[in-house]
Amino acid sequence: MNDTVDKLVIFLAKRDGIDKLVKTFQYVSKLVNWQVEATHPDLANRFKQWEVSSGLSRKAFRTGRFLTGFNGLRRNPGATPTFKFLAVLANAGEMVYFFFDHFLWLSRIGTLDAKLAKRMSFISAFGESFGYIFFIVSDLIIMTQGVEAERKLIALQQQEEEDSKDAKEKIRKIRGDRVMRLMAVAANVADLIIAAAEIEPNPFCNHPLSLGISGLVSAWAGWYRNWPS
Repeated sequence: MNDTVDKLVIFLAKRDGIDKLVKTFQYVSKLVNWQVEATHPDLANRFKQWEVSSGLSRKAFRTGRFLTGFNGLRRNPGATPTFKFLAVLANAGEMVYFFFDHFLWLSRIGTLDAKLAKRMSFISAFGESFGYIFFIVSDLIIMTQGVEAERKLIALQQQEEEDSKDAKEKIRKIRGDRVMRLMAVAANVADLIIAAAEIEPNPFCNHPLSLGISGLVSAWAGWYRNWPS
């Protein structure tokens, strides 16, 4: 039976696992940099370098990630026309995000012209926010359907005045799926705030505290979803 160490090894062996760990480093260092910038500029600069290094490392880990959305559409486009439509829009946005993120990474490390970075960042963030909106809508619809199905099962149990193992198992699965989708929605909303800071800079989204907390919410929701059961 796997213990915590075994699960940690399995988690970090996944690309998403190591990405969420490094994302935690990135946004913790952002928050520390913001906190000590005025009082300890040397320490703040060290954490700023850690933040930038972590961000660039994550982009390297995501090489080829845009193919995930394409394969998802190819293998599992959705059960109904509505979900197929949402899946196309969501995955198309995510594919744009990851594809142009490659060029953003190359421009920031100096392989491509550094002047391209701002444009690539905007296109990547726009694709990310576009895709996440439809992922959120899809998850909310499925959670609503799950709540309705759960109510029907509970009502059926009450009518029969006995506990059905089959009904209990279905309710357990519905609730488990709901928790995972809530984590996904939390992560997507957090990433949407980060993307909005790039697309349309504003005092709320661009504040280091907003960015730091959003990054950690996204990272830790990802930890929960990807942690081995």
